[in-house]
Parts: sequence; C-alpha cells; structure tokens
Amino acid sequence: MTTTSVTDLPPAFARALDRVADALNAMFVGDPRPYAACWAPSDEATLFGAWGPVEKGHGPVTTTFDWVGSRFSGGTVSTDYEVVGVGGDLAYTVGFERGRCRVDGGELAPMTIRVTHVYQRLNDEWWIVHRHADFPPPDQRLS
Repeated sequence: MTTTSVTDLPPAFARALDRVADALNAMFVGDPRPYAACWAPSDEATLFGAWGPVEKGHGPVTTTFDWVGSRFSGGTVSTDYEVVGVGGDLAYTVGFERGRCRVDGGELAPMTIRVTHVYQRLNDEWWIVHRHADFPPPDQRLS
C-alpha cells in the first residue's frame, strides 16, 4: 500500500472519490441514496457512525443512511484528506468532512466530522467497505 497525494491517484480511484464527494453533498441536503450507492454489496461492509450506529452488512449499513439523511437539510460539505493510500484492491482515506447543515430542523450550523473510509476494488470499480467517523474532541494536550 502506498500513500499518495490526491493529485496522483489512479484514475478509477479518483473517480470513486469524486462520486463519494457528490454523494456526501446529497446526504447533507437529506438524500442518502447516492451515498448508499457508493457502498460495496457485501455482507462484510461495516459502519462505525459518528451518530452512534455500528452496523455490519450492506443492508443494515445502507438502511442506517436513511435515518442519517432524514436528520440533514440545507447543507454542503467538502472533504479534506490528510492521508490517501492505494495498493492492490484496497485503499483508504483519512481526513475531515467539513460543512454546514441543519440537523433535525435546527439552525444552519458548521459541522466537522473526522472520517476514515476503506475501499475495495471489485470488478474494476472502487466501493466503500468501511466508514469510521466521529466528531473530533478537543485536543486535551492543549488544556
């Protein structure tokens, strides 16, 4: 597995990241379908979600996105990658999703989520197989 910059990615993986970015923006306005479509149709897909859900299997993972999407409206998000690694049929990204959205009908507010995605190449397409996300806590070293 090699770590690479976002500008030096294999074209098929770069397309997958673009697809995920578009799908996350759809999620932030309440439409989970494009993001669910980025996930591998696998019983081994896993989600450790920022809102608490832990799921395994394509069905439970993607069904959870219906609930997540129902909470969001009026938002936008961008992804800032700290690390991207690609090797063989596996890849990963580590970074932040930063944006603004309404949660549960509230006021438009900033949101930052710390995210790791794991991808698998199946039939020459890259699919998400794992997401681990949380809301970053304050750095306790700075207290």
